[in-house]
Amino acid sequence: MELRITENIRKKDHKKAIQFAIDGMHFHWYFNNNFFLNLYGKYFWYSEMLKATQILAVYADEEFAGVLLAGVKGEKRKYHSFWKSLYVKAFEAMQHLLAKDSAGEYERVNNEMFEDYCKKNNPDGEIVFLAANPDIKIKGIGTMLLEEFERREKGKKVYLYTDDACTYQFYDHRGFERAGEKDIVMDLGYKKMNLKCFLYSKEIK
Repeated sequence: MELRITENIRKKDHKKAIQFAIDGMHFHWYFNNNFFLNLYGKYFWYSEMLKATQILAVYADEEFAGVLLAGVKGEKRKYHSFWKSLYVKAFEAMQHLLAKDSAGEYERVNNEMFEDYCKKNNPDGEIVFLAANPDIKIKGIGTMLLEEFERREKGKKVYLYTDDACTYQFYDHRGFERAGEKDIVMDLGYKKMNLKCFLYSKEIK
């Protein structure tokens, strides 16, 4: 099966990318309703796409195999959509109205880690999303995407947020430094969930 990297993602594969996010980041842990789970999956994907100055996708023959999104200073954003921007703003307003304090807890902790990180670092960009298709039995897709991104961004310092609901260990083995770590309790109304949040950093050489 031939693997190739493209600088964009086919329109028909956006739904698959949303599902990668839902499954890989375990969004179902936070929602007990599939309708809201899917709404959140769209919100997450649209918000990350709208930040991206680098969109890299891997295809195995013609099958969508993985994607990396990153935002780098001084580069133009790759994706623009008035309606998706409106969706993101509307969802954020609804989330803060319904979830109140818990909606902003994750963001607050990430902001705290970033502020501490920036006291000694001046990052050039952020990797906002990286995922591989779990249905394709080919190893190394995530590594392939990361290596292509690093080839394009040599000399840059980048960071990313993740947590222990994801396979954060991937970054431990690829030259990233764990630059921040905080524990939070997510109060979801119907349950409380302990979560460990991380900020990883790497200077690309």
